[in-house]
Amino acid sequence: MRTVRIFCIICPVMFLVMNCKSDVSKETSDKAKSGPGVSGVVSPEWIKNTAIYEVNIRQYTPEGTFNAFAAHLSRLKKLGVDILWFMPVQPIGEINRKGTLGSYYSVKDYKKVNPEYGTMEDFRNLVRLVHEAGMHVILDWVPNHTAWDHTWTKEHPDWYKLDEDGAFISPFDWTDVIQLDYDNEEMRQEMIEDMKYWIRETDIDGFRCDVAHMVPVAFWDEARKELDKVKPVFMLAESDQYFLHKDAFDMTYGWQFFHLMNDIAAGKKTANAISYHFGMIDSLFPAGSIIMQFTSNHDENSWNGTEYERLDGGVKTFTVLAATVPGMLLIYSGQEAGMNKRLEFFEKDTIEWQDSGMFGFYQTLLNLKKRNQALWNGKWGGSLTRVTSSDNKAVYAFVREKNGDKVFVILNLTGNPVTVTMKGKVYSGNYKDVFNGETVRFHKNEEMSLSGWEYHVYEKGEQ
Repeated sequence: MRTVRIFCIICPVMFLVMNCKSDVSKETSDKAKSGPGVSGVVSPEWIKNTAIYEVNIRQYTPEGTFNAFAAHLSRLKKLGVDILWFMPVQPIGEINRKGTLGSYYSVKDYKKVNPEYGTMEDFRNLVRLVHEAGMHVILDWVPNHTAWDHTWTKEHPDWYKLDEDGAFISPFDWTDVIQLDYDNEEMRQEMIEDMKYWIRETDIDGFRCDVAHMVPVAFWDEARKELDKVKPVFMLAESDQYFLHKDAFDMTYGWQFFHLMNDIAAGKKTANAISYHFGMIDSLFPAGSIIMQFTSNHDENSWNGTEYERLDGGVKTFTVLAATVPGMLLIYSGQEAGMNKRLEFFEKDTIEWQDSGMFGFYQTLLNLKKRNQALWNGKWGGSLTRVTSSDNKAVYAFVREKNGDKVFVILNLTGNPVTVTMKGKVYSGNYKDVFNGETVRFHKNEEMSLSGWEYHVYEKGEQ
């Protein structure tokens, strides 16, 4: 949505998850108390070595249409992304609209497309072209609220939460939308039917579900079962709550890791915090859970700054980190062009496409993920083993290995040069640096010097 999120705050001793917002449903809270357990989600196998790309149709081209975006499909295929997440494509509400064009997340009709983007037939054709290119489509779905002028406000006003005077309620400061009432079973069933409609009518492959933590977990559990009956789907929750992986979602947001990277870049935390973070993830999330890792997205870019503002000189370093730790990497529209501006959220603000060198950088990382099982997603990938050094505060290094595939990643997460001794021998052997092609052999207790923000990704070679 915009700027309000729920974070799972993890206690290092008691492994408790606490919600930061009082409006999370009691059903959701009760679900959290039951612990992580074992996931019952059966993920489609095509996600095993994929990256995800967020498409902002409005800002992508001067035209801002489905047809204009279609010209970029071959470029995105070459980049190496496999899942295209389209921000909401439905008509935007006019009552209490913010800005000139309004928020993508103020949906006026769940079963139509925004005429500014094109027609439903244009979208169907775009999905067909994506599939022909060997990629998949997920649609951003906004289930928690609608626009003030959604058809339901006239036909089914009882489907909304009302205040003591019987008036519609806006969540938080989102004054352009009104809150739906998930105690209403008719509304819940219609919401599922509308999601099914997009699968049947356009052949999309799943959904990214906005503010998923504000909707009861039981709804998501039911929705997943019903959607899978139409077509096996991929489901991404805009939430970082581990229990959503039990029966509903294939992937949740890595909000905590995102903010940890920002804090490390700002000097507020050190590389040691990463080990703590993944220790907690392993303790709380069902085995094989996929977490989306990112250095930007539409919310962060527009409201909190670009990665170049937040990550100092370490943009590439932290991108390497996000792309090689367990999880699926997200690329937001324009990141592969080195876009260094905050896109307007409620106005037209076309992305400036340029050759910045970032395309090849991302391409190298995504091609590595495709061919190296150690970096595959969830249950298909290898676990992370940290390689400690003589300066664990500055340097984060690790090995991941699966079925004979192996990577060794070394990152200086500061802007200062360091000379360190890498401890142990788990990383010993022959490798090729994926960025410069150089071959190298590492021995036990190897000493190395790294310049500020220097990074290396080594792929296992002949032993």
